[in-house]
Amino acid sequence: MDMHTVVVGTSGTTAQDVIAVARGNARVELSEAAVSALAASREIVEALAAKPEPVYGVSTGFGALASRHISHELRAQLQRNIVRSHAAGMGPRVEREVVRALMFLRLKTVASGHTGVRPAVARTMADVLNAGITPVVHEYGSLGCSGDLAPLSHCALTLMGEGDAEGPDGTVRPAGELLAAHGITPVELREKEGLALLNGTDGMLGMLVMALADLKNLYTCADITAALSLEALLGTDKVLAPELHAIRPHPGQGVSADNMLRVLAGSGLTGHFQEDEAPRVQDAYSVRCAPQVNGAGRDTLDYAAVVAARELASSVDNPVVLPEGRVESNGNFHGAPVAYVLDFLAIVAADLGSITERRTDRLLDKNRSHGLPPFLADDAGVDSGLMIAQYTQAALVSEMKRLAVPASADSIPSSAMQEDHVSMGWSAARKLRTAVDNLARIVAVELYAATRAVEIRAARGLTPAPASQAAIRALRAAGVQGPGPDRFLAPDLAAADAFVRAGKLVAAVEPVTGPLA
Repeated sequence: MDMHTVVVGTSGTTAQDVIAVARGNARVELSEAAVSALAASREIVEALAAKPEPVYGVSTGFGALASRHISHELRAQLQRNIVRSHAAGMGPRVEREVVRALMFLRLKTVASGHTGVRPAVARTMADVLNAGITPVVHEYGSLGCSGDLAPLSHCALTLMGEGDAEGPDGTVRPAGELLAAHGITPVELREKEGLALLNGTDGMLGMLVMALADLKNLYTCADITAALSLEALLGTDKVLAPELHAIRPHPGQGVSADNMLRVLAGSGLTGHFQEDEAPRVQDAYSVRCAPQVNGAGRDTLDYAAVVAARELASSVDNPVVLPEGRVESNGNFHGAPVAYVLDFLAIVAADLGSITERRTDRLLDKNRSHGLPPFLADDAGVDSGLMIAQYTQAALVSEMKRLAVPASADSIPSSAMQEDHVSMGWSAARKLRTAVDNLARIVAVELYAATRAVEIRAARGLTPAPASQAAIRALRAAGVQGPGPDRFLAPDLAAADAFVRAGKLVAAVEPVTGPLA
């Protein structure tokens, strides 16, 4: 069932609405103001189309072919042709949630009244979303300049009743059949409308919005698992004191330290770092500097959210219809602002994965774990414990480092050198999605190892923090087993991964800690 109805107006949208439509199947409606703005801008386009002077996107070709003036009788064909020719994607299908976000965000720009699209076209876009029809969009075809051209073209093709789409039952069928089954009349595109449906950063922006939501959860989870590892290693929580972080006032650092401190409140394991079998003056960097690393990542998320909010409030098209009646070419479709933060997020996700893996490795190494059994095994030698779980985590971290190489540092010219500098923002978004998936798995492995280690300490008479106990109970209730002889590990790791992604780790500890940031 739909969560709620999202009303699309003239002034952009919110991240929450994007996620509601993309992931929650929320219903979409156009506001009265949007319908009025659409009608007004369409009048401007039709007036310009009637004039003998050529206007880019209205009565000319596109890109490197913009110098040709197109006669009235060929303009409908021109709009159909641009959609058909640009629907040239290849490779695997893009996820349903990404396509829904892309379609919704294109509707957001259309509804701004700056594109010259008729209200009927915008209503059809909403109808397709509401029917649960998802165009088949392919992995490759966008350079992130002139927008996400091929992905958006495959969506526009569905509006025309052409190409393939997935129905609400998950079956791929010809788009025309799906539209007919839901009583939707295919659109017949007129001047500028084909171009207006293709020119935008909607795909990369949708993926940015969803990545930010996922990473927010993962950063809170990483604060929790870092605290669990500190506890399992008998580390000191003195490094989390607010006064220490106040003298280096990066906001995220203070938030992460506070999260960790609240998770560790009441622990009987912390503070033994100078008393155990391998005393040390201070904890290792991966333990002691967790707030600094996690916090810097949080600050990066905040910056990326600012960029996303600006883009969500934008009207991205070329040319655009201005209120005074001008239709002007511009470069607002260039994806650079979005591409940069997508790459930045892949960098911080890789570093968070890296520090997380180092703590896991420390938990498993008897020379550095301060009395824990080798690999947290039940009977080391007979049992291998979590040895290979750490291998898997290390492999994920290694891939994260490759995914952190920025896509936006690259550019490849296209359209006969007319589009001679591109953002590669779509590519940055696609690799960030993989990075986010990998990070969830990496955090899940630390959770699996740290909870086992804490339970081993508890069996020896030390009392874990109440929040740690709550996390362990919830994890075990979710089917993830605790210490014991070797068993088939993959199902446990998959269950821990699902536990983290679904927000269940945060939900488990917050009744004890209060809301975590």
